[in-house]
Amino acid sequence: MIRNARVVITLILLAAAAPALAQQAPLLDRELFFGDPEISGGQISPDGQFITFVKPYRGVRNIWVKRVDAAFDDARPLTADSSRPVTGYFWTHDSRYVLFVQDRAGNENFRVYAVDPAAPAEAATGVPPARDLTPYENIRAAIYAVPRATPDQIIVGLNDRDPQLFDVYRIDINTGERELIIRNDENVAGWMTDNDGTVRMAARLGPDGETQILRVDGETLTEVYSCSNEETCGPIRFHQNGRQVYMRTDKGADVNLSRLILFDLETGEETFVESDPENEVDFAGAAFSDVTGELQATFYVGDRVRIYPKTDEAARSRGAPLETTGRRDFLRVLDGRRTSVVGARRP
Repeated sequence: MIRNARVVITLILLAAAAPALAQQAPLLDRELFFGDPEISGGQISPDGQFITFVKPYRGVRNIWVKRVDAAFDDARPLTADSSRPVTGYFWTHDSRYVLFVQDRAGNENFRVYAVDPAAPAEAATGVPPARDLTPYENIRAAIYAVPRATPDQIIVGLNDRDPQLFDVYRIDINTGERELIIRNDENVAGWMTDNDGTVRMAARLGPDGETQILRVDGETLTEVYSCSNEETCGPIRFHQNGRQVYMRTDKGADVNLSRLILFDLETGEETFVESDPENEVDFAGAAFSDVTGELQATFYVGDRVRIYPKTDEAARSRGAPLETTGRRDFLRVLDGRRTSVVGARRP
């Protein structure tokens, strides 16, 4: 009797709860949180005629291109990798080629490829042919610069001589010929060019784990800045005057958050540019004009992305300051004289 009463009570409780259970929100698809964006990585060609971006082609994220005034549905693919996404790419400054880096089956031996957006598509792949500019086995290539002054040449690092060290080469995009610029005999971990494509800086680890920033004068390396293994420092981009370089650093016993400075390579003089206006987080990065090299905006990442425009053009494109909470993500003027590419993310 008691058992039957318990069954009845249980059924009554379940019946009472049924409407509430029916009204519960449905489960959200995990793709909403962890899936790839439909379109990402937008760039505008330096001549302002084309927009490139990344979206799936035959099930894998590849590079696409369209004219600025064309619909996205009219875009056509430029790459057709069937195994791994192609995400990192550059336009040459004459807008003739799109350059990208890709490895094979995840072996991390990245090569540099060039594709002509104006070339006809191959029947088998549906995309223009891509030329391998670094066709060497068991090497890794890194693009250091796509110079404006010499748009048919790129500056790359190759570790073909020593797997641990990158020598610096100039590669002709049209012919694939390469010219050794600097042989790395000084355990340099990374190289940096100025805005004209001349190698002017390098970085390496010192004997105590410190970061050493070096000035490059031909084959001569001179240490001009350093920070301990408990600090962070590194160059970002040369100022358009060619003498100073923007650097991120948190060097100093009284410095808690990294900041942006201008560093004079000849005199060693440091000029403070900015740290977080809200004094909450480290300096996260900056956007520069691909046309003039001018600093356009800085940004910081806390519980939201905060962007601080530095030019009137950037302020008109972004608002000042922009705060993003989900509807709009990191906004960036990628290139163009009168045209800007603005990225956004829907919730």
